[in-house]
Amino acid sequence: MSTPSYPTETPPPPTPTFLKLSFPAPRVVLVRMDRPKDLNAMSTAAQWEMAAVWKWLDAEPRLSVAIITGTGRAFSAGADLKEWNNSMAADADPSKRMGNAPPFKPLSRRHGKKPVIAAVNGLAMGGGCEFVVNCDLVVAAEDAYFGLPEVKRGIAAIGGALPRLIRTIGLQRASEFALTGRNVSAQEMYQWGVVNKVVPKDQVVSEAVKLAEAIAKHSPDAIICSRAGIRQGWETADVEGAVEVTLEKEFAELQKGENILEGLKAFSEKREPQWKQSRL
Repeated sequence: MSTPSYPTETPPPPTPTFLKLSFPAPRVVLVRMDRPKDLNAMSTAAQWEMAAVWKWLDAEPRLSVAIITGTGRAFSAGADLKEWNNSMAADADPSKRMGNAPPFKPLSRRHGKKPVIAAVNGLAMGGGCEFVVNCDLVVAAEDAYFGLPEVKRGIAAIGGALPRLIRTIGLQRASEFALTGRNVSAQEMYQWGVVNKVVPKDQVVSEAVKLAEAIAKHSPDAIICSRAGIRQGWETADVEGAVEVTLEKEFAELQKGENILEGLKAFSEKREPQWKQSRL
């Protein structure tokens, strides 16, 4: 059997349980959650797979952007509650239960270096909704809907969405969303500022690819540095502090690289820049 080839320096990590990877555009990877019979619910093994993919994305110099979507009628229904129930019965030690596993919600709590775009093809519930809240851009199908139904199951949305929602939609909307457990439409999420675009279902991935291409054509160093500045500002309330951290870390490294020189030279010469691999 021949070894598959990839448009990357390093092959992606194995994803036998949950994910399918493809490369729809230069410097872009499409990560598809592929457990449609279970509404793309995430087992612990699936979460480990996803954690490995995001680690690989940040280290892979030939990738700048990822897109995540789902197969079937769901983006993701969140954690596999059947497995969670079984872990509650099997493990008396709370630290070993599913909700406390190290990879739990590997995207909703991810900081990372490179942007991830959510292409929400259907329902995004629980942990699936928490994924969306932490993505850098979101494209949603017209019939997609979102919810944090954890309160209905005696648990809580503890994968990072609650404090992030406050920063995006405010205290009162976040409280209504999380405490009532009601479903919210794609259009309402657009009005709240969580979703960038609402499109027909058959266009959700292609629109996400267009956004990814619009990002990936730029300097890999500048993408990482700009995202870091945005994230610092989102994660903290101190604007000047966020600027200083980015200046001292990502921007300092950006200035040591070839891409800043190439970008400025290309502008002066009125041509398209030829970017090098990122050193950040």
